[in-house]
Amino acid sequence: MNPISKIVWKFSAQARKKRAQLFRRYFSIDENTKILDLGSENGTNIFNVLQDTSHNPANVYIADINRNAVEEGKRNYGFNAVLIDETGKLPFADKFFDIVYCSSVIEHVTVVKSDVWTWKDGKKFSAESWKHQKLFAAEIVRLGKQYFVQTPSKNFPVESHTWLPLVGYLPRRQFLPVLKLSNRFWVKQAEPDFNLLDANDLKRLFPDAEIVKEKKYGLTKSIMAIRND
Repeated sequence: MNPISKIVWKFSAQARKKRAQLFRRYFSIDENTKILDLGSENGTNIFNVLQDTSHNPANVYIADINRNAVEEGKRNYGFNAVLIDETGKLPFADKFFDIVYCSSVIEHVTVVKSDVWTWKDGKKFSAESWKHQKLFAAEIVRLGKQYFVQTPSKNFPVESHTWLPLVGYLPRRQFLPVLKLSNRFWVKQAEPDFNLLDANDLKRLFPDAEIVKEKKYGLTKSIMAIRND
C-alpha cells in the first residue's frame, strides 16, 4: 500500500471506529434485537460495529445487491443474507427490525449503475437520484423502529469516494472527465454513481430523526440521521 493510501485508510478507520462508538451509545442491543444492515457488502462493517454488544448473529440481517458479498457474510459471521435489487425494497413487514443500520450507502442510491457515465447533466442526475433516495429513505423508515443512517457530507473539501480535493464542488460535466483521468492514474478509483447530500437534505429525507454531524478539522465530514427510542 502506497503512503497516500495508508494515510487515507487510517483516517477512514478512525472515523468508522468513532461512528461505531456513537452507534453503541445511542442504541441498547441484546440477543433479541433484530438488526438490518442495508447496503452491507459482506457484513464486516456491522460485525465490527456490534463488537462488545450482546447481539445474536441469528437476528442480524445483511442486505446488498451483491450476492457473493452477502453469502460471504453469512459464512463468516452467521448473519442472515438478503439479496436485494437496486430498488432497495425488502420482503419484510413494517417495523420488522428494531434497528436499521445504513452506512455510506444512500448517496449511491441514484440511477441504474450501468448508465452512470451517460448522465452528464448534473441537475437531471441530481433530480433523478433524489427520487430514488426518497424511496430508499422511506423504506428505511418503514422497516425500522429505530435507524442509523450515515452519509458523507457533500461540503467536505476532500471527496470520500475518490480521495480527491474539491471535486465535489465541480459541475457534473466537468467532474466526469476529471474522474476518468484520475481513475487511470490516482490511487483510488470510483464510479460516478453518487449524489452527495448535506445536513438539510438528510433532514428532509428523515424529518423525525436527530441529525448528527461528524466533524474533522472543524468541518463536517459526514452526517447521520439517528432515530432511537
